[in-house]
Amino acid sequence: MVLDINTAFPNADKTGVPMTEETTFPSNAPDNKHLHTGELATLYRISQVLATGVLQRQMLLEVLDLLDRELGMAGGTIMLLSPDGSELMIEVAHDLSEKGRQATRYQMGEGITGHVVQTGQPISVPKISQEPRFLNRTRRKRRAQQETSFICVPISIGRNVVGALSVERPYDPEILLEEQQRVLSIVASMIANDVRARRQAKTQQEALEQENLRLRNELEDRFRPENIIGNSGAMREVYRAIHQVAPSDTTVLIRGKSGTGKELVAHAIHYSSPRANGPFIKVNCAALSENLLESELFGHEKGAFTGAIQTRKGRIEEADGGTLFLDEIGDFSLTTQVKLLRVLQERQFERVGSNQPRSANTRIITATNRDLEKAVADGSFRQDLYYRINVFPVFLPALRDRKDDILLLADYFVERYSNRMGKDVRRISTPAINMMVAYHWPGNVRELENCIERAVLLSTDNVIHSHHLPPTLQTSDATDTFGVGSLAERVSLYERDIIVDTLKRTQGNLAAAARELGTTPRIIRYKVTQLDIVPERYKSRALDRRTPQP
Repeated sequence: MVLDINTAFPNADKTGVPMTEETTFPSNAPDNKHLHTGELATLYRISQVLATGVLQRQMLLEVLDLLDRELGMAGGTIMLLSPDGSELMIEVAHDLSEKGRQATRYQMGEGITGHVVQTGQPISVPKISQEPRFLNRTRRKRRAQQETSFICVPISIGRNVVGALSVERPYDPEILLEEQQRVLSIVASMIANDVRARRQAKTQQEALEQENLRLRNELEDRFRPENIIGNSGAMREVYRAIHQVAPSDTTVLIRGKSGTGKELVAHAIHYSSPRANGPFIKVNCAALSENLLESELFGHEKGAFTGAIQTRKGRIEEADGGTLFLDEIGDFSLTTQVKLLRVLQERQFERVGSNQPRSANTRIITATNRDLEKAVADGSFRQDLYYRINVFPVFLPALRDRKDDILLLADYFVERYSNRMGKDVRRISTPAINMMVAYHWPGNVRELENCIERAVLLSTDNVIHSHHLPPTLQTSDATDTFGVGSLAERVSLYERDIIVDTLKRTQGNLAAAARELGTTPRIIRYKVTQLDIVPERYKSRALDRRTPQP
């Protein structure tokens, strides 16, 4: 496609030369009317080369070739400042070896080129033999007895000089170097615009890479096994299993009741594996019908069924090089089980509506809350698939079987939802803790999280009390745990809760706590000793929310 010069340069003057805010020329340069037709045509061809968007070095070499071939400007050299701005390095040079290009350096202000970059003003030298500042570091060969002229112009982005463009030509007294300098300044302006665009694109790319790295690090911090809350013996067994299986491509079956955190374990396995840089794709098999599930997993071809208006990749293909997490695999139909078995055994599958076998390097992690052994016995789950996915089972305990972790989990959720809701909830009262420990948690960790979210929302002070918890937790069994025995025992628990709360607000200062409670320091010291309270643990400036308090 050939463009008219006015179309190519909408901001051009009458000669068609592009004019931008960053295009600056020396005040003594001749007007554009002195540009010849051949020079305009060359400028137009250069603009087309710069518009191709190919590799920068290749494109600049083509520009230097055009200057040499069309305008007789030989020995073209484009030098750019180093990233730290300390020296000039050759980006491209006409008729110069790669070794010579890499070896040539100029300091700021050194030689003609260094002076042009330092001052931002072009320099034209009619005879280089009479110019002591011409250092000739490129060591180009020149014909004996032939005088050479030299022109060097700055490459500027706004007011910042980022490099220099220089050329040589045989000395000719009839050629006006000022006019040649003018043409070269226009070319330098075009190059500057390209350099600016590429630097902006590079900056944006680096910013995106940094953001991607930051997000990936956040995911790794969030999902690595060390960040799964729980120190009970059952959870330590889960951590050991994750560390054992993560480095391999072994198929994993995560088993546990609903709400125990199976997806969190799948994340931990993926981000601890060599596939951590690959995608992590999850599919909830229970939420899709048989036909939709098959299309979701394997993809489909255009026209394979009603509504298939275009070809679509399946989740297995999308997870190529990464991990596919199949949640609730026990709900697979027998037909889909056969196709999944082929994927696990041969790493091959076919899209819906296609007979072409496809392959994908995808690790598969499965999870279920169903009794697969019973499903195999009654024929609703294939035995061969069961043995294929049950290579390395990981069992997640129910929350009622890891009661040592309830306080850690509750404290973690208190901190999360306090920050999210902009509240300063610092702790959970002793009666509320006893209620949570006594509860059987049929919904497991998910139910605990929902309870804490509700409690933080309802809390009007810095404490979660028992009446902030849902009615399901306020059972007679739970109430009895913190009200066992006589009235004196109940009062002691209540007193302890009040004193601990006050010591936290006063940072362990017994005298300040006594004043707040309207009593004397002697009585507070007596109660602290009687109720086995340690004031020193509350003397820090801010309460550590991750440490459960009595």
